[in-house]
Amino acid sequence: MESKRQQKFAGLLQEELAAIFQREGSAYLPNTLVTITRVRVSPDLAVAKVYLSFLNTSNTSLSVAEVNSHAGEIRYKLGSRIRHQARVVPTLTFFVDDTNEYVEHMDKLFDKISRERGDKAE
Repeated sequence: MESKRQQKFAGLLQEELAAIFQREGSAYLPNTLVTITRVRVSPDLAVAKVYLSFLNTSNTSLSVAEVNSHAGEIRYKLGSRIRHQARVVPTLTFFVDDTNEYVEHMDKLFDKISRERGDKAE
């Protein structure tokens, strides 16, 4: 369970990282739209796990690896944006947010179950 402090700081990071990716994301991933879906922060606010969703990319794991290779540069830009609001700029680690794929998979399963029940009812 995250504290209010962690949630508030995670919200700030999500907002600022979204602005960074919106303005300069094409430098890391050309022709790809990157969305920050969730940010989880450690209790000491020193480590942030950033979950990304990608649009217009064929290989999401390769895209995350590319973003992780620029994590230091992104952290520097984040630090310059939040320097008056935070004492420590957290270490950033990026992950793929596969929530959309999971939701689609569950929807397909539920559709299959409802079709099977419809066939049995007849």
